[in-house]
Amino acid sequence: MQQVLKSPYITEKSLFEASRGWFTFLVEKDTNKKEIKQAVDLEYKVHVISVKTINVKPKTKRTGRKKLLTQGGIGYKKAMVKLTAGEKIAAFDVSEQKKK
Repeated sequence: MQQVLKSPYITEKSLFEASRGWFTFLVEKDTNKKEIKQAVDLEYKVHVISVKTINVKPKTKRTGRKKLLTQGGIGYKKAMVKLTAGEKIAAFDVSEQKKK
C-alpha cells in the first residue's frame, strides 16, 4: 500500500480552519477521497465525515531574454478533512505551544 498522506499542511489559514473542524493535508496527486479518508482514519485514529480535495497548479513566471512564460515548480494536491465533533489532530493544536 502506498503512502497517501505526505504531511499536515500548516499555515495561518489552515490553523484557523482546524479550529472549525477542517484539517488540511498534503497528499499524493493520484489519490482519491476514499483513500484519503481511510488513511486519516488509520493514522490519526479519528472519524472523518467528509473530504474536500484541491489541485494546486504551479505558478507561472517570465524568464529569459524574451520573457517567455514558464512554469516555476511543480503542483501539489491538498485534502481538507472534516472530523466528527470533539475530535482533533495533535499536529494542528497550537494552544499548547502558546502556553509555553
